[in-house]
Amino acid sequence: MNAVSRTRSGTVNHLGCVEISSYWKHWTHVFPQHGPGMKYTRRIILERWQEETVSAYPKEFLAGLVHSDGCRSLNTIKHKSPAGVERVYSYPRYFFTNASDDIRRLFTSTCELLGVTWTRLTERNIAISRRPDVEFLDTFIGPKS
Repeated sequence: MNAVSRTRSGTVNHLGCVEISSYWKHWTHVFPQHGPGMKYTRRIILERWQEETVSAYPKEFLAGLVHSDGCRSLNTIKHKSPAGVERVYSYPRYFFTNASDDIRRLFTSTCELLGVTWTRLTERNIAISRRPDVEFLDTFIGPKS
């Protein structure tokens, strides 16, 4: 923060957490996606330097998106064979849900940058279900703790 603005930043340690703050009227120019109204009602477009950061750290960006608006869960399917035998299959998969088209686009484009196959389940929901993709995401995201 000090490198970008001339204002001072402050920190407060509280219960094992560190809160960092800096009051500057120009933060909205540095982070133009912030502004009045709901995120999903306004355009969210990364600045060039933000795109460069995402390109340099796509795993960290994707992990942040999953930890804020996604989850890793166990999907269970019941299947009945023609002979009437019911089998239950369970497998892990990742979900991402967001009302903003732009944020979903950032998520899916970062998946594609990393070679991760995704599927749109509904207008707002995206799933990553292929075993190799889930195993790959598990190497740097994993379940929330």
